[in-house]
Amino acid sequence: MADQNVPPRRPRDDRGWDGRQHPTSDGYRDERTSMEPGRRGPQWVGPEGLGPQGYHAPPVGGGGLPNLDDDEPVGRRRALAALGGTAAVVAGGAALAMTPQIRGLFGDDAAVAGDATGTTVTDGTAARPSGQQPSTVRTYTEQNESYMGSRAGAALKKNSPVGGRTFSGPAAAAAETKVTVKTVLAKDPVRHLASRLTFGATPKVLADITRLGIDGWVRWQLEPEKIAPSRAELKLAELPTLRLSAKQLRDQRDQLNDQGAQPEREMVDATIGRQIWSERQLFEVMVDFWNDFLHVAADFDGGEVYRNSFDRDVIRAHALGSYPQMLVAANKHPALLLYLNQNDSRADAVNENLARENLELYSVGVDGGYTEKDVRQAAMLQTGRGVNDGEYVFRPERHYLGKVKVLGFTHANNSADPKKADAAIDAYIAYLALHPSTARYVAQSLATRFVSDTPPKSLVDRLAKTYTANRGMIKPVLMTLFSSSEFWAAVGQKVRRPMEYLVATYRTLGVQPEASPTYTKGDSKRSAFAKGLRQIHDKLRELGQYPMGQPTPDGYPDVYVAWTSAGTMVNGWNEAGEILGGWRSEFTYTKPEKLVAKPPTTAGAYVDALALRLVHQKLSAKEKNLILGVAGLPATARVDATFNGAITAVARAILASPQHHLR
Repeated sequence: MADQNVPPRRPRDDRGWDGRQHPTSDGYRDERTSMEPGRRGPQWVGPEGLGPQGYHAPPVGGGGLPNLDDDEPVGRRRALAALGGTAAVVAGGAALAMTPQIRGLFGDDAAVAGDATGTTVTDGTAARPSGQQPSTVRTYTEQNESYMGSRAGAALKKNSPVGGRTFSGPAAAAAETKVTVKTVLAKDPVRHLASRLTFGATPKVLADITRLGIDGWVRWQLEPEKIAPSRAELKLAELPTLRLSAKQLRDQRDQLNDQGAQPEREMVDATIGRQIWSERQLFEVMVDFWNDFLHVAADFDGGEVYRNSFDRDVIRAHALGSYPQMLVAANKHPALLLYLNQNDSRADAVNENLARENLELYSVGVDGGYTEKDVRQAAMLQTGRGVNDGEYVFRPERHYLGKVKVLGFTHANNSADPKKADAAIDAYIAYLALHPSTARYVAQSLATRFVSDTPPKSLVDRLAKTYTANRGMIKPVLMTLFSSSEFWAAVGQKVRRPMEYLVATYRTLGVQPEASPTYTKGDSKRSAFAKGLRQIHDKLRELGQYPMGQPTPDGYPDVYVAWTSAGTMVNGWNEAGEILGGWRSEFTYTKPEKLVAKPPTTAGAYVDALALRLVHQKLSAKEKNLILGVAGLPATARVDATFNGAITAVARAILASPQHHLR
């Protein structure tokens, strides 16, 4: 019989780390947390992606940087680095400088050694005696808060808006809110809305907001079922496993393996495609949010069968609906039950993994008031739930009978009737989802996603109040958020994570999902569209962030200081260059000299026009001069549509600017 405390088996990633968590007497703890107490979540370690916690990328030099370009003049490399490094500065005011790795890489004598994030160790990971408060001896810390407990986090907080109020609607809030934070982004409410509620502004999105009005566009996005599927979403039919149920995937597993089909990867491919091309952008942003909040890794042992169903029947079914219903559904889904070992838990051998994460990650949070005794009581109540023949099942013979008390929830739990016993667990999960600490935890997470890495308490309080008043319904909470002055005052206070940067690049460059005329199929059985999505997926794995990619149950961090590294930033710029060059013939690209319909004939005016097209605003005089330095031309120089042969380098440099890194 399997050890009940062994966590789910996870395949090793490309770097040999399997994301495994080590058993403890009361469940399991994060391998990386044990290396560096008080820290959790991935450090950004450059092109190699995730590394063990506490590992920092060494300064990269020479061949360590793929094609930034080895034959480029040093002046061009310095200019590009200066543009990208500025994103760190503008994110938190002048307090955040370019990382030492970037400065050292490009020969800056001011480079200094040390951790650019300055993260402070805050707590330990000792085993927790029954009854002790988890927040005092954590195996997990609250992820975003942990990262923000640093010098960089303090600098960001100083530039975040404080205080505010809720208006009658988003448009009224936008009109009445004055932006006072330091930022290089244009203080344009239409651009701000497009940057925050989508995976990247495009000319069409900006035109839609202008045409419908802010309130009309937000209402449109909150009813995704009324938005027609895009061409790319219709082409998702070319990913055959998406159409199969969990039972079909299980029954056809050997056949699919022989065909080389990977259902869990096709699900990620499809998610990337929707992020780039769907018109239902706010819905896709919320799907990504919940996939981090109620996280089940795509690559867990069993994900190939069950993870697609979890995405469709749990996350997507409730992303703009009811969180209590989402959490109840998740706790009856084979993916979560297998991922956190609930299938192995029984009255005489209780496994606490799911019970712990229901409290610590999926509801009240580590500071939500529960104790280790609560975890044990919850784990006993949840015994009996599992998976049989590919479907959820309740096994009464495995269920613990006896009174339980978790936080303020009590239940006699003395019925042998399977329906009543199962209903008692549902009642407990719904209670957790509506707990005041859950309301605040969801509110804090939403405010962090949409407003600032250090959102104002005033906003979090109002969002939590709306959550409670509406029994966990998400749309009212979002409307409160978008109607709040804090949202509209926070221009430029979020930095795109690597996946967001790359997706936004595809969107702003107008890449289309049809194959280019130069595409040749070869002997592959996969369509061009399917192959192209997989290539983007593989690039995101290389960058260290892809949909549902975090191996541990905490999901990806959503704050800037968790994602800083010279190598990854440069890798993203290089990928922007690849897209501009149209090297993936699986898609159709706009040639860089065609991005601006009628290119100006002087270099300075052309940079202005290209910036308006790609980042939807003009650059500062300093940034404009850096761009011109990339081309080696003065502002007054005469240029043709190809920028005298430098158009790709110029466009890539604009996409390395803080105006594209910030959202």
